[in-house]
Amino acid sequence: MAAKEPQIIRDKDQMRRWSRAMRSQGKTVGLVPTMGYLHDGHVSLIREAHNHTDLIVVSIYVNPGQFSPSEDLSTYPSDFHGDIQKLMAVPGGVDVVFNPHNLYDYGTSKNANANEAARASDDARVGNGGNGAVSCVEENGLGHETWVRVERLEKGMCGQSRPVFFRGVATIVSKLFNIVEPDVAVFGKKDYQQWRIIQRMVRDLDFGIRVIGSEIVREKDGLAMSSRNVRLSPEEREKALSISKSLSRARLAAAKGQTNCKELRDLVAQAIHESGGRLDYAEIVDQESLEQAKEIRSPVVFCVAAWFGKVRLIDNMEINI
Repeated sequence: MAAKEPQIIRDKDQMRRWSRAMRSQGKTVGLVPTMGYLHDGHVSLIREAHNHTDLIVVSIYVNPGQFSPSEDLSTYPSDFHGDIQKLMAVPGGVDVVFNPHNLYDYGTSKNANANEAARASDDARVGNGGNGAVSCVEENGLGHETWVRVERLEKGMCGQSRPVFFRGVATIVSKLFNIVEPDVAVFGKKDYQQWRIIQRMVRDLDFGIRVIGSEIVREKDGLAMSSRNVRLSPEEREKALSISKSLSRARLAAAKGQTNCKELRDLVAQAIHESGGRLDYAEIVDQESLEQAKEIRSPVVFCVAAWFGKVRLIDNMEINI
């Protein structure tokens, strides 16, 4: 069978018209949001979407709203042609690739709004607890000033070290939901906190969309697949295996009765430190509320973020005992 070439749509109004036309024909639409540089983890999300909907839209958009100016927006890997080839190789294919240029550009004059943008940036710094954190959107003076926050779930873990991240994620996902109007959206559980935040946002704001979490896909050696893995040197990549290996040991220890969370966190932290990594956090939290646990008495998830060289990696494992 010939490979299915997806339609590429860059205009948000055209994207919305396509979705509405398909749904008017009684077809269901699934959305898989990505930032591109696709790997087998993304492919697994598309396979999962095929189980739930008639048509698949994959968005490829590197969202400046979730990066602070000091983060790796400018170096985030990109290979649009390669991404299309990978999508054409997926069984069942993809119907549309939504690849907008800038979802924060509203056609206003940057010069005319310079003062307004400066005020928005100042307001954002205050709105983020006075910690000086703004996103690349505010830094670039685009005039966007409406943000979606899931206030409790965004605190802690990735939200602690990346204060604009989840605000940017919730906002761009809301925009994608409003543009694509999907019936189902699939997110990877590697970004566990993000998945739970999107679920809560959909519930609280009454989006008529079913959010599905898809299991983590790993390399043969256990490293969680990530677009950022390509930036690891061979030595750093080998050291980064300490994350998944130590998480596996912690899960096994919990299954054998070691349920003290501090002891389990220390086990993982020591393994990452000894391998040359720099730990951002290691937290054991309730799978639903993301509240920290002191003792494992109900289903939890062990979430880790660590730096190897200049690359920040995240991983997690659910513990159900």
